[in-house]
Amino acid sequence: MSLNLAKIFPCSALKMHGLCHHLFADDKQLYIGALPSEIHRCRHRLSSCVRDLQEWCASRRLQLNASKTELIWFGSRSSLSRLKPEDRTLEIGATVVKPTDVVGDLGVLLDSELTMKRHVSKTVSTCFCHLQRLRQLRRHVDIDTMKQLVSAFIFSRLDYCNAVLYGLPQSTISPLQRVENAAARVTLGLSP
Repeated sequence: MSLNLAKIFPCSALKMHGLCHHLFADDKQLYIGALPSEIHRCRHRLSSCVRDLQEWCASRRLQLNASKTELIWFGSRSSLSRLKPEDRTLEIGATVVKPTDVVGDLGVLLDSELTMKRHVSKTVSTCFCHLQRLRQLRRHVDIDTMKQLVSAFIFSRLDYCNAVLYGLPQSTISPLQRVENAAARVTLGLSP
């Protein structure tokens, strides 16, 4: 069975505007690469594409929710600092979308400089919260059950999308090692 995606969503229109995209159920991600000197052309292409997308949605009695739209610019600190405040926003109809410093993409937090520090911090915080709860269960379950719990609640989070952490400095990923060490202590019933 083949599915004509163009009838469901105008992917060809996105390509016509020179944009790359990802579609997830009712979520659409548009992206484009540009040098800081090409920012006006980039913003124009994005605005034009979103305008066409709004028209397409309206013709099918759908609404593009501008209030749920997020915008992020990725780049080095120096290249991002060269962007003027008015060049950072995007207009969608009557709504002006201001950029954010972090966006979530399938559970991964991406910051504008792609340092991944916010993602690591959130993962570590969540894992330590779960470890604290698991520590309270330690005397009530056997070691095999504790291994399964730690694997389910801790290592599944550490493993999820961990390829995005490849090549990061040790200072960024060292908190993840502390989580692993703490998980081993909880599993074996050792004091913290």
